Amino acid sequence: MLLPGGCSEPVIPPIAGIVWQPDNATLHPQGQWQRLGARTLLVQWLAVDGQAFVASSTLPAAPALPDWFRIGREPWAQEVIMGLAGRFDENAARANVKELIITSAALARQPLPLHVTGWYFPVEIDPTWVEAPALGPLLALLPRPLWISVYDRANIGPQAMARQLRQWLPHDVGLFFQDGVGVHAREAKVARHYADVLSAQFGKERVRIIAEAFRPRIGGGFRSATIEELAPQLATYKGYQIYLFDGPHYLNDVLVAQLAGRQRPAEAGARP
Repeated sequence: MLLPGGCSEPVIPPIAGIVWQPDNATLHPQGQWQRLGARTLLVQWLAVDGQAFVASSTLPAAPALPDWFRIGREPWAQEVIMGLAGRFDENAARANVKELIITSAALARQPLPLHVTGWYFPVEIDPTWVEAPALGPLLALLPRPLWISVYDRANIGPQAMARQLRQWLPHDVGLFFQDGVGVHAREAKVARHYADVLSAQFGKERVRIIAEAFRPRIGGGFRSATIEELAPQLATYKGYQIYLFDGPHYLNDVLVAQLAGRQRPAEAGARP
């Protein structure tokens, strides 16, 4: 696809999945994300701060609940990786990780009208969390397939981060690598290098990329990334399973249509 002057637009690879971070204001995700190829929904958590988004839980239910039946029929949620118990505050989550593991194990036994193909423990890992190795044996209490997410706030580099993870990460736990592009922590090509190093250490099937589909807003908070910002970011990750964070907050139908226009028609709906 050529731009005026002969420059080519980046071609966006198929998107494997959409991330959804439920909160009381965002309980009814709507979108056309299947147009990008997405058929897997990664739900950030089923409970947060002691409040569950499902009935019949050991935790108090949220004031309103998602329509899980409707979500399970959406083309972008044909498979669901269900997040378990977390906290909005990262420090609080890390300080109470054993409690969250126990709560998560109970939540995983809740019946859901979804095609759950995996589980996600939503306490995020980065090199500054020196107690992270204690998480290794606790993860044995959770069902498989199991995923966690990692990022590098300290910028120690992918090789050092991979070495740290190898010391304690169970061999059957997969990694979602958060690219950090949305918060301007790194450029997409550097994030790709992290994914390549992690894949070399753990195997490509255990590594997926979470692409941040937002950017800082002037005055505070975040906004949706523009097509000009997002297209080259996603094109850089070709060959990986890409999950966009997050659909309900940042990927409206207009932006989805723009992104779909940058994909090759033969690849639409295909997986990397």
